[in-house]
Amino acid sequence: MERLVVAALALCALAPSARCATGSVAWCYHLPSCNDTTWPVIAPQYCNGTRQSPIDIVSASAKPDANLTAFTFHNFSRTSALQKIENTGKTVKVKLESGVRVSGGDLSEDYESLQFHLHWGNGSSVPGSEHTVNGKRYPMELHIVNLKSSHKGNITQALADPTGLAALGFFIEEMSGNATGQPASWRTLTSYLANITNSSDSVSVAPGISLDDLLDGVDRTKYYRYLGSLTTPTCNEAVVWTVFKESIKVSKDLIDLFSTTVRVSNGSSPYTINVYRNLQPAQPVTTQPASSSTSSTTCYSLGLMALSLALGRS
Repeated sequence: MERLVVAALALCALAPSARCATGSVAWCYHLPSCNDTTWPVIAPQYCNGTRQSPIDIVSASAKPDANLTAFTFHNFSRTSALQKIENTGKTVKVKLESGVRVSGGDLSEDYESLQFHLHWGNGSSVPGSEHTVNGKRYPMELHIVNLKSSHKGNITQALADPTGLAALGFFIEEMSGNATGQPASWRTLTSYLANITNSSDSVSVAPGISLDDLLDGVDRTKYYRYLGSLTTPTCNEAVVWTVFKESIKVSKDLIDLFSTTVRVSNGSSPYTINVYRNLQPAQPVTTQPASSSTSSTTCYSLGLMALSLALGRS
């Protein structure tokens, strides 16, 4: 079982420059003797809590909330924002430079963007997103991890705050047709995987692609919101989750690279596959209300139908 050094409450691995003490906990995903069913035993304070992530989002049960307005994504267009890409042995993580942040979207204040990482199954044919929607699991999921600005980089403080972190979740699914190497931003990102095949390998990312490039085509005004937790031990319940409704479209060959290139340890170890936590009990989920134009159109259509029926009877 691999050892992973993490923050005192689990997050120093997410923000190496943050101020926090470190401890260690051994965990893994889907091995017979070591999987996420053991997490409540090895990290009992939170992993068996009451607002755990990920969850299945049932769209019909999501309550409308008019406060869920558009986000402002500061410096997501910066082509130098991606600094370093690393194979952690559990995922592929990309560290972001300072100055990238997100606000709006009914967040209480600005949140500093620290890094993004990915979850996947085994190629495009074996899905591995963490969240599901109406029971559907997507091939991959990208998480952008953001820290509440008022904590000034202090992870320990953030993890003691029920809204200390904000995670932006984006589903990734296969692009339609027979496209390969698309989109170009993801072709560039995945080109680095060959340089981080072993756990702890990392390389610098050359300027050229931005977060906006990687999220191209996604309507970021439509999303689900709930309060949850980290999805790895120690599962701290400190996360405001935003899961976007539209997926990122990536060609099959690039999705498959994650499960056929990076390994859990060194060159003789297995490839990294099925790196997602199983679903946790449901939480209250909110989303944007139906637009007024949609409601007006529906009412107008129903009115015409009623008038037509009335005239038909006369």
